Amino acid sequence: MNYNFHQSLDEKCHRFLNAVEPGTKVEIHRHPTKDESFVILRGKVKVTTHNDDGSIIESVVLCAEEGRYGVNILKGVWHTLESLESGSCIFECKEGPFVEHDEEGVLRLQP
Repeated sequence: MNYNFHQSLDEKCHRFLNAVEPGTKVEIHRHPTKDESFVILRGKVKVTTHNDDGSIIESVVLCAEEGRYGVNILKGVWHTLESLESGSCIFECKEGPFVEHDEEGVLRLQP
């Protein structure tokens, strides 16, 4: 669930809280023209970056208690986010306006 600080999806900067529970896993996606930053406020989430074939580049667990507070995902990098703890909440920031992912923005892995 998101709580937006920006007033409109057309704004140039999107800033919001994203509350996630265990079982929440954002599909592997990328933003071709936008960097995206995550800062953990509460709980624990895993952010994973991927190569074009879906193989893992790096997995980072964000957890303030463990001293890992945030990551920045560069534009064009495949990534996903997974909640590891109940009550987890991150601050997320990326360039606007909001654009739905097209087929090129979501990585579909073959079984």
